[in-house]
Amino acid sequence: MAKKVKPVLRQIARGLTAVAAVGFGCLAYAYLTLPDVRPLATVNPSTTAFIELRAREARLQGKTPRRFQRWVAYRHISPQLSRAVLVAEDDAFWQHEGVDFEQLQESIEVDWARGRLVRGASTITQQLAKNLYLSPSKNPVRKFRELIIARRLEAELKKARILELYLNVIEWGDGIYGAEAAARTYFSAPASALSSVQAALLAGAIVNPRLLNPGRPTQRLLGRQQLILKRMGGVSPPAPEPPLPSSPAEAPIPEPSLPVDANPVVPEPLPEPPVPPT
Repeated sequence: MAKKVKPVLRQIARGLTAVAAVGFGCLAYAYLTLPDVRPLATVNPSTTAFIELRAREARLQGKTPRRFQRWVAYRHISPQLSRAVLVAEDDAFWQHEGVDFEQLQESIEVDWARGRLVRGASTITQQLAKNLYLSPSKNPVRKFRELIIARRLEAELKKARILELYLNVIEWGDGIYGAEAAARTYFSAPASALSSVQAALLAGAIVNPRLLNPGRPTQRLLGRQQLILKRMGGVSPPAPEPPLPSSPAEAPIPEPSLPVDANPVVPEPLPEPPVPPT
């Protein structure tokens, strides 16, 4: 009996070794082909992997891709929006170096219990890494690349620059990318003039920008807005730095034609929450 068991064990061992070797090879390839994030310190990306993905999706549907985006420096974005986005997407922004390991562990435990990848625990830096270079898939190798790129972004860029990149490239509706495009589309105002009420609506919509329209908010979005408003006094966004000669240029972009649903009727603004004592 023992003689029959040994060959089986050897086969299992060889199989596990082969699987481990393939896994190591995949991870090594993923690591060695990571993008160089250093140019982002002084150069604004002309496009992103996510924008290109949306363009391909539109063409496959026989549509012309739409892109309304206007790059603005971090100092020209309302601090209220920065604060609201931190509340909604990453309230531990100051505590982590790209990856929130406590949230990641909790996410893994929840996904393991459910037997599938569901719960997200991405920091703003991880979301930026995915948006710039990767895909929305939940492939483990893609997730590994996201984690490494996020750590590299934090090592090479200041927090204010990471948030500036994020606020300029994320999707805020069909063909609407970045804070300036979103502010002008939904509120007919520049990103620098957003109030806390408007900022909370925009931040609340990030979770599903194609379903949640800040110009025509659903009860779900209004509920998220109220939660964000209540917590905005507890976070501090990065302070803008004075522009330097080597700072990323704000290339002027011609005013594009707005999407079909641009400038919708905006509901009466809610009263501003009381300012917490300093």
